[in-house]
Amino acid sequence: MKHHDPFDNLLQSYRGLIFSLCRRYSHRGLEIEDMVQEATIALWRTRERVLPLPKLQQAALVWRIAHNAVVDCLRRTEDTQALREDYDEAAEDNSLVRELHEQIALLDEPNRTIVRMQLEGYSYEEIGEELGMSVKNVSVRLVRIKEELRKKMTL
Repeated sequence: MKHHDPFDNLLQSYRGLIFSLCRRYSHRGLEIEDMVQEATIALWRTRERVLPLPKLQQAALVWRIAHNAVVDCLRRTEDTQALREDYDEAAEDNSLVRELHEQIALLDEPNRTIVRMQLEGYSYEEIGEELGMSVKNVSVRLVRIKEELRKKMTL
């Protein structure tokens, strides 16, 4: 098994979240790529703060950093519509987190438990032991669950 840099693992874990966030602000391919790049640079600059955190806190901070980078990127782009005067960033943050938790609550068992345990920082081995599954089964289920959630969140 190939050992990766912790920052590469971080990007791999949250690339779907970053991409779906960027798609919320644009549907133009090159603009999305620019926003993803800006978010990646912002994460690189704050990696010492992000990497040691537990998964749930890490996910929240990654989302916050990426969101701020995307908004900054949009503000620098001349041909982009300006953010509305009444734009409430905190309300949008809470609505996305709330939407994600609602989607997780709709998952069937044991998928809901698998996601919750991973968000609480349990390893694949610990999840497998608790639910009577192999590590490989936990891994495959998480990939499928994340893909399902990603599709629902980007609709």
